[in-house]
Amino acid sequence: MIRTVISLDPEDKQWLDRKAKESQTTLAALIRQAVKQMRRQEEAKSPSFEQLLKSTKGLWKGGDGLVYQQSIRDDWS
Repeated sequence: MIRTVISLDPEDKQWLDRKAKESQTTLAALIRQAVKQMRRQEEAKSPSFEQLLKSTKGLWKGGDGLVYQQSIRDDWS
């Protein structure tokens, strides 16, 4: 794990300390959970390039891309 230093307003730090104590976890664990949740929300909005590649893998398995291109080009003439 990589250590990171962040700057917080005193009120935010106090709030996070209270939340960590309420949930019986560390401040670092609470922040990691928040980052993971934010990341999941962002990735749900727009999939990453890797996710797009994974979801479209094998799309042309049942057909020939070149034949498709030629048929589209034939429509132009």
